[in-house]
Amino acid sequence: MSAGPAGPWLTWLYAPGDRPDTVAKALRSGADVVLVDLEDAVAPGRKEYARRATAELLSAPQPVPVHVRVNPLAGAWGQADARALAGLPGLGGLRLPKVASPQDVVAYAELAALPREADGSGAGHRVPPLWALLESALGVERAYAVARSHPAVRGLALGEADLRADLGMREEAGLDWARGRVVVACRAVDAPVQSVHPDVRDEAGLAASCARGRALGFLGRAAIHPRQLPVIERAYLPRPAEVAAAEEIVAAAAAEAGAQALPDGRFVDAAVVAAARRTLALGARRG
Repeated sequence: MSAGPAGPWLTWLYAPGDRPDTVAKALRSGADVVLVDLEDAVAPGRKEYARRATAELLSAPQPVPVHVRVNPLAGAWGQADARALAGLPGLGGLRLPKVASPQDVVAYAELAALPREADGSGAGHRVPPLWALLESALGVERAYAVARSHPAVRGLALGEADLRADLGMREEAGLDWARGRVVVACRAVDAPVQSVHPDVRDEAGLAASCARGRALGFLGRAAIHPRQLPVIERAYLPRPAEVAAAEEIVAAAAAEAGAQALPDGRFVDAAVVAAARRTLALGARRG
């Protein structure tokens, strides 16, 4: 599971790459990860400036992990994005749009690969951490193959707006199967993160959607505005009753090895104990 200074990452905040002032605010927002967007949030005439501004930012380490959503390789800017950003000390990872096959990930990885230093770290090349965005029916169908396509892949995410358009969906419930598919495939590499909720004023809808995502197995969510961050965090943090139940499970496992049943009938084995420990790790974020 990915972890930052405060524990598992739950909040990922997008900021447009051609707005350095907005990116600076995002870095101070309390988000676990800042996602600088060079793709959808940047107009064609601003792409070059956005890349230069982002490269300047990432020329030094940042206070929180910074990932960059680059442009698609099929267009005019994707290759230049990957080459310009790879190896910068402030880069935490690349988010790859419009991924429809394992070959797409490999192509990005080859562009972003840097020769390893001659410091005993091994032969070959090092690639920044990669997150693949699945935005089409074909990409979702190939989710597991994409997750296993390269050692640098750390996770998958849905591009839900594009996917809805591709599939002609009108209701959010129609995304349940695709979300579940990504959750299962993503577990091959890391915890899956839910896609953005596009209405920044609809906090009730965001909370309800997060609850549904949590039930499907997601851990955390991307946001497009700082006001969404506390809603996402509350939704994904365990409730006090969940923490208490997890403490009871861990205590019972410490007192008696092997599978057992608690007085209230709950069955406890190694998998249940591992899940309880994850709950406690998340619960520690409440302070």
